[in-house]
Amino acid sequence: PLEDLGFKAVAAAVSDLAAMGGRPKGAVIAVSSPPGTDLEELHRGIGDAAVITGCPIVGGDLTSSRDVSVAVTVFGECPGKDAVLRSGARPDEKILVTGPLGRSAAGLRRRRAGASLTDELVVAHRRPWPRLAEGIAARGAGASAMMDLSDGLGLDLHRLADASHVGFVLDHVPVAEGATEEEAIGGGEDYELLIVTPNVERLRMIFADRGLRQPIQIGWTVENVTERTLRDAPFERRGWQHQF
Repeated sequence: PLEDLGFKAVAAAVSDLAAMGGRPKGAVIAVSSPPGTDLEELHRGIGDAAVITGCPIVGGDLTSSRDVSVAVTVFGECPGKDAVLRSGARPDEKILVTGPLGRSAAGLRRRRAGASLTDELVVAHRRPWPRLAEGIAARGAGASAMMDLSDGLGLDLHRLADASHVGFVLDHVPVAEGATEEEAIGGGEDYELLIVTPNVERLRMIFADRGLRQPIQIGWTVENVTERTLRDAPFERRGWQHQF
């Protein structure tokens, strides 16, 4: 539904701030749509996402077009410390994610098979939740690198490793209930955070102190940039590839 399109557009953009440990301050929305589009429905979803993320809509634009498109620009801040980038990981640091993976991809599969919009996994696909509190906590705990898993662990971990000039060794992938391991690796749109830290004990302590779900350790970084494995087998790049 258009309401979900509006929600996801804002939530996905805000998730990029969460991935740097940032706090949203505002967003501008540009909507292009053909005549007859139910813009009230679209903007209900945008408004819902703005409320739950604490990111007010402060401006935007509306134009006519053949298809519906929503472009969201968010801005925020990282008070006290610099933003966490994907390029800061070093060898011998721990790799964690903020939750099990594959729920969104499993929800899309189930919806295509006829599941209702209220199915738990379908809701995970329709209404992603940016991990803002977790990102701020990880930044405060001294995370060296971080990004959100929008395109799938099978691509995004490689991107982080490329930017940081490290390799990695994974011992497992946490798969959400109802999902497959392939969906957890390559499905994308989970918007859980991928965190690399030199001090996993401090990270866990701060998450616990703030009442957040404990992150799941999945592996560690290594110096050899070509060593990228899962359970001793090569971890191939796979996930959502953007087309321009």
